[in-house]
Amino acid sequence: MTLHSIANPDLATLFDNKPRWNLPDHRRRGFHNLHTVVRYTMSLRAPRVLPLRKEVDWTIGERPEVARYLAMPHFSAFVVVRDDRILYEAYAPDFGPDRPHPIMSITKTTLNLMLGRAVADGLVNLDERVGTYLPEIGTGYAEATIKAVADMNVANDFTEDYYAIDLANGWRLPLEGEKERTTRSFACGIVGRDLVNRTGHALYKSPNSDVLGWIVERASGRPLRDWLIEIVEAAGLEGCFHITCDREGVPLVDGGACVTARDLARYGLLFARKGEGVDGRRVGNAAFIEETRRNPGPSLEKPRDWMRYSRQTYTDGTFIGHGGHGGQYMLANPDTGTVVVYFSVLENKTASDADFGGGLVKMMEVAADG
Repeated sequence: MTLHSIANPDLATLFDNKPRWNLPDHRRRGFHNLHTVVRYTMSLRAPRVLPLRKEVDWTIGERPEVARYLAMPHFSAFVVVRDDRILYEAYAPDFGPDRPHPIMSITKTTLNLMLGRAVADGLVNLDERVGTYLPEIGTGYAEATIKAVADMNVANDFTEDYYAIDLANGWRLPLEGEKERTTRSFACGIVGRDLVNRTGHALYKSPNSDVLGWIVERASGRPLRDWLIEIVEAAGLEGCFHITCDREGVPLVDGGACVTARDLARYGLLFARKGEGVDGRRVGNAAFIEETRRNPGPSLEKPRDWMRYSRQTYTDGTFIGHGGHGGQYMLANPDTGTVVVYFSVLENKTASDADFGGGLVKMMEVAADG
């Protein structure tokens, strides 16, 4: 007797090339529960927590630009933290301070901390070719420098195709007859010829982050999980740091983390403090973080051409931050010691909106200026 099964309804690709959890009518529930939706995850938790005390500045919420973004239907959470003080926070009725939310590509910023430490320790040379560290990598990355990969400054045949990425990361099921790939096998399959970026702007490619994570792991002889544990413990996160893995257990450092808004603020404070964590723990490298914002890479395309991409972060020379698919953003200002976090779930077809994102960053930058 054979017991038949059906494809998991949340993960099966339905229409518009999306699984059910990521369709507009289901996306808000899917995002708010992504750490339980995807196929493979790990959870990390810090033994000691950075306490945050409330010292509310009500004028933050009274600013018209802030009120506008908090009134949007896709809004989930907004937190402003300076040093160890919560200056302002707000949540949607169906969300709250204890709920984890996907931070999507904000996860990439962990590579800035990992790479900074690896460079400072002499394990990785930014001017070296990727193939030196990963001889098995494909032609899409082998001849690119580590710096070019970190700055989203590599031209290869990959475009930001979430279908292919989702398959490798267990965020959807393969179609019948289609083979399930892994993060690193997928990266090895990317091809290219002349890898020099001649467009004049950043070429955003999520596999760049996975390649960097692999290099850090290979050069250090330590699994990515250990690097992430150090970051979680240094940040003093209170809740779980959930992160998607592929079938082989490789953490998805290109966009797989889910945390609470307060914990993302705690994490962002690592950048505001240039790598200084709780109880004397340090991650990243202060000089590397400073160089990230002072010596940035290529600019973004209009209308966000006032920002540049630098070492797995966005910067305008003052803040360090990153956005995430669906409407997330984290921004840290080392000059004021302030971090601003915004969670949302865009429910349009693509779950993205360049005009929305640029205005959001401007609002958050003003909030972080103090």
